[in-house]
Amino acid sequence: MSVEVRIPTVLRSASAGQAVVSVDGSTIGEVLGMLQDAYPGVRGQLLTDEGRLHRFVNVYVNDDDVRYLDKLDTKVNDGDVVSILPAVAGG
Repeated sequence: MSVEVRIPTVLRSASAGQAVVSVDGSTIGEVLGMLQDAYPGVRGQLLTDEGRLHRFVNVYVNDDDVRYLDKLDTKVNDGDVVSILPAVAGG
């Protein structure tokens, strides 16, 4: 299954400057794993050493936050859009 992954500006240097990439996978975990395999520079930016999403990284399938679904086990379908949004803090 091929999904479109939207890469945030902060990670584009690790994805050869691409804002959107196509990745295969049937779950968010597989998609992020394939993304890390294709672009090793994003390794450690998305997942903890234990394999969980970092607290400061928000991932959406279409418009749904995976934290409120099945997290990394959230299913994706062919043509879905996965958006990675790092949390922004400051004052």
